[in-house]
Amino acid sequence: MKHLKRVILILLILFPAMAAMAEGPMDLEKATALLKESDLSRGNSSGLEWDIDIESQSEGEKEANSLTVLVKETNCLAVYQSPSNIKGRKILMKDRNMWFIKPGLSKPVPISPRQKLLGGASNGDIASTNYAGDYTIENFSEDVLNNEPCVLYDLKANTKNVTYDQIRYWVSKKTKTGLKAEFFTLSGKMFKTALFEYDHKISLNGQERPFVSKMTIAGAVLETEKTIMVYSNIRIKDISASAFNLELLVK
Repeated sequence: MKHLKRVILILLILFPAMAAMAEGPMDLEKATALLKESDLSRGNSSGLEWDIDIESQSEGEKEANSLTVLVKETNCLAVYQSPSNIKGRKILMKDRNMWFIKPGLSKPVPISPRQKLLGGASNGDIASTNYAGDYTIENFSEDVLNNEPCVLYDLKANTKNVTYDQIRYWVSKKTKTGLKAEFFTLSGKMFKTALFEYDHKISLNGQERPFVSKMTIAGAVLETEKTIMVYSNIRIKDISASAFNLELLVK
């Protein structure tokens, strides 16, 4: 009986790896398709709306704010909901450009996706992910993260108008979701990491898939500096192109 239990345990441990091997070797075409699928679970769709609560903790001090985010493919509009003194402010990302819009200001302020939003979160972190379009796959390999068979990508930015220069990204072969990311400067220095959780489910193109519920960002130097982004109230919406019209948003 003990021998049988041992055999069953070994099979349970080996099964994910055996299943991955059965799929055949990972080539660039398959790796690109997997990366595109992982983008879907982080907002790249034809119309979504969600809420984000962001909390940053550094040296015992906490900051927090919340936003409502509208996304249509690579276009994004984020509206601050709290704290009350910044409620109504907006961040618009359209065609790889980004602006800050404040009630009372007659003109929008151009900003960068790389600029700090809160704690370790950058402006671009609140938008949908388009790693398959914004980055070139420099290298990829089979890897295992927390007993999960993954494809590990080395990604390099195609343009300066993206949030990060270089990313190492672990994507689960089973769930087709990004599990971990390491972010690097152009010189190759890692400055922060992120872990992702997927407790939500959404239906896209008639298929149910996991959707990001939490992103935990930690500094590479001081790991005690953490920023947590919690996603909630995921809604599929028919969003008009006018929602991302800069002139209308400033009025």
